[in-house]
Amino acid sequence: MAHRGFMKLKESIKPISYMKTHAADILLTVSETHRPIIITHNGVGKMVIQDIESYEKIKERLTLLKIAALGKRSVEKGDFRPAKEAFRSIEKRRKRNA
Repeated sequence: MAHRGFMKLKESIKPISYMKTHAADILLTVSETHRPIIITHNGVGKMVIQDIESYEKIKERLTLLKIAALGKRSVEKGDFRPAKEAFRSIEKRRKRNA
């Protein structure tokens, strides 16, 4: 059984000719299901059509993953300060700028 939000990949693959003749149907399907559709050209996947809400969620998740990876890298390099020290520094700057 497929997980909600996921479908078999082959069900979401359509040739470019289908896109040309069924653009409105694709738009409706993607908007309602929030599932991407892969468009092929000469049998090769060339583009993904997805709704904006799903696209924005993916971008947010990728940004969070990037932040986490940068943090992990800083910790591995020993380039960090204890939280109490960092908060003290922020508080000092805040008072200076007030």
